[in-house]
Amino acid sequence: MRVWVPLLTAAMFVTAVSAASAQGQSQAPSVAPSPSEPAQNIPDQKLDAAAAALDQVANLKENYQQRIEAAPPADKRRIADEANNALVKAITDQGLSVEEYTAILVVAQNDATVREKIIQRLRPQRE
Repeated sequence: MRVWVPLLTAAMFVTAVSAASAQGQSQAPSVAPSPSEPAQNIPDQKLDAAAAALDQVANLKENYQQRIEAAPPADKRRIADEANNALVKAITDQGLSVEEYTAILVVAQNDATVREKIIQRLRPQRE
């Protein structure tokens, strides 16, 4: 189970960076729910969507990280922008906004019950 905790944390970081890039400087980032909110406030449908998005985000992150590292300096920014767009699309294709996705992962990072629910949803896809 310890393998999934860094995956959740890394994906949350990547998404937060992507959200900030996608929102631009005209909007302030949305406030995530506090970690003290009960886990049952996140519907199963949202947890399913977050797990599916997390799986896609992790795959995209790995793919684009390799592409950026291998790219000539002149192409790195273009590939990073492409990665940001792909990350946002992976999340929104699951029916979540980037803000919802990030908020769910923040809660999962701080709430073991929510984290375990997401991990359980990831296991069938990974095994």
